[in-house]
Amino acid sequence: MARWLPRSTDLTRFCQKLNRVKTLEDDMMETSFNRCLSTIDLTLLGIGGMVGSGLYVLTGTVAKEIAGPAVIVSFIIAGFASLLAALCYAEFGARVPKTGSAYMFTYVSVGEIWAFLIGWNVLLEYMIGGAAVARAWSGYLDSIFNHKIKNFTETHVGAWQVPFLARYPDFLAAAILLVATAFISFGAKVSSWLNHVFSAISMGVILFILIMGFVLAQPKNWSTQEGGFAPYGLSGIMAGTATCFYAFVGFDVIAASSEEARNPQRAVPRAIAFSLGLATGAYILVSVVLTLMVPWHSLDPDSALADAFYRRGYAWAGFLVAAGSICAMNTVLLSNLFSLPRIVYAMAEDGLFFQIFSRVHPRTQVPVVGIVVFGLLMALLALVFDLEALVQFLSIGTLLAYTFVAASIIVLRFQQQKVDGPAPAARDRPNPEPHEGPSSGELKEYESFSDKLQLVDRDKTKQQREPGQLKAAFEPYLEFLSDFYPGEVVTVAVVTLMVSAICLCSILVFGNTHLHLPTWSYSLLLVLFSLGFLLSLLLIWAHEQQRSTQTFQIPLVPLSPALSIILNIYLMLKLSYMTWLRFAVWLLLGLLVYFCYGIWHSKENLRELQPQRLSARYVVFPSGSLEERVQAVQPSSQPTAGLPDTDTDDCKR
Repeated sequence: MARWLPRSTDLTRFCQKLNRVKTLEDDMMETSFNRCLSTIDLTLLGIGGMVGSGLYVLTGTVAKEIAGPAVIVSFIIAGFASLLAALCYAEFGARVPKTGSAYMFTYVSVGEIWAFLIGWNVLLEYMIGGAAVARAWSGYLDSIFNHKIKNFTETHVGAWQVPFLARYPDFLAAAILLVATAFISFGAKVSSWLNHVFSAISMGVILFILIMGFVLAQPKNWSTQEGGFAPYGLSGIMAGTATCFYAFVGFDVIAASSEEARNPQRAVPRAIAFSLGLATGAYILVSVVLTLMVPWHSLDPDSALADAFYRRGYAWAGFLVAAGSICAMNTVLLSNLFSLPRIVYAMAEDGLFFQIFSRVHPRTQVPVVGIVVFGLLMALLALVFDLEALVQFLSIGTLLAYTFVAASIIVLRFQQQKVDGPAPAARDRPNPEPHEGPSSGELKEYESFSDKLQLVDRDKTKQQREPGQLKAAFEPYLEFLSDFYPGEVVTVAVVTLMVSAICLCSILVFGNTHLHLPTWSYSLLLVLFSLGFLLSLLLIWAHEQQRSTQTFQIPLVPLSPALSIILNIYLMLKLSYMTWLRFAVWLLLGLLVYFCYGIWHSKENLRELQPQRLSARYVVFPSGSLEERVQAVQPSSQPTAGLPDTDTDDCKR
């Protein structure tokens, strides 16, 4: 029976395969794409992804049903929360100017299977999001013509009552997606130009809304006679924040486009900052004028802005608002169709997804196969499926991506620079014990010259420590942590921090409602998990970070990413159980694809199977003398060719 059980070495090797990270090229600016996008192009792409139908629909819905005029505060808090995630994307986009967004960022720092699952969820997020916006676009246009399109379709094509299917096929939504797919396939420059046109019209309409809105503003609509500024109190403001947070999820299109930016190190952080700032300002100001034009409790949630102008006697303004809404939704469609094929391309290029999607058209320099295939899939979703039940699914994929990107920032910041070679074994690790060194009579073997210097010149090492090593000030108190390889303690602390955040948020969300915990146990668990979160944070902070680079770096690491992690987890746990059930089913499908295809075709897997190559190794003798030798390096699972395992003993002799 025991022979059928896997050996510990096999399990270790399997786990190493799942958690291997992507090896980046020496020249990360080299690409098969066309680097043609400027900071303005990226900024408008980001604005187009964020300022969509939400500006025309979400503001009225949250104001009337959740927060009242205090929706303004909800957008301010949501904008700050989004800023934490956006800064993480900005640092990664500048340091790793490759397409793939959250998938790529997770792959280079956390591990392969986690990156695949993030990419897998982002695919569905973009498909459902694009199809939902197309149906909203169709419905908005249809409402202008008194639903004549809907009535014609139901009369001549038919209607059905089937779960998860739409009441009637929406040919208009499918058609707009196919047209957008055709434009996207012409290249990044054409897509950017089209986005400029729609964004300019949309921003012009927003400017008109703000000017007319302030002219028609009536401060009495915030008075106590109308219910006051915050009729639903603090709980309403926070509930509104959770809803408003999803209005800012479009900035990741900038990170997904970094491989087509002319100067990504400067353009990506600036574009993310500019677009998020402008989008937040637009949402706040539109919320101000909307709740000042008419009483918040009389708003029409489906078309709040158009209805507000109509009720103030400016029916003609409703047509301008409708035009702005349609143009804004066009920019969101372009944003989704622009990002999705590039993430698929990144996964296929790494071997984790089907290779056909890694083909780039030689003339337009875009992944045309991915654009066409996923554009057709998106059109099919919009044509026949009822997407309202699936829209909430978008939130969990976005929040999960934000969480892993924030965790990746911490791991990467406290990680030594990767070298192209096998990972050092346990016996090769630098051991900075104060009483152990060349004079101890023990032979030490190191992977690189920098590792050798850590032992030979210990005083200098203490003054200039590598990233991931314990800070000198904490060494007397946390001496037992010095035995670990640089970065290992930080990785464990990040996992502990995320587990503590999950437990803490679970108690906050479910402690009084679903779990019905007594007050004493509720308080005790909150204190314990809060301590676990804070201690993990302090343990990470006690280690050295990578020194400042020329590219953008998020400030206050690890605090800023940790706040983003706990906020994202809290919002994920607020989603319905049906959303989690659908999410689990989609994850299982993703794992099936990964273990049947991705793990075997991964470029990192093929790299491990490459023929032997030469690598320099350094040996430190007890006397402190140095010797360099050249040996063949094989994957860690195989014995080293040409040198027996007792090579260290041979050197001693």
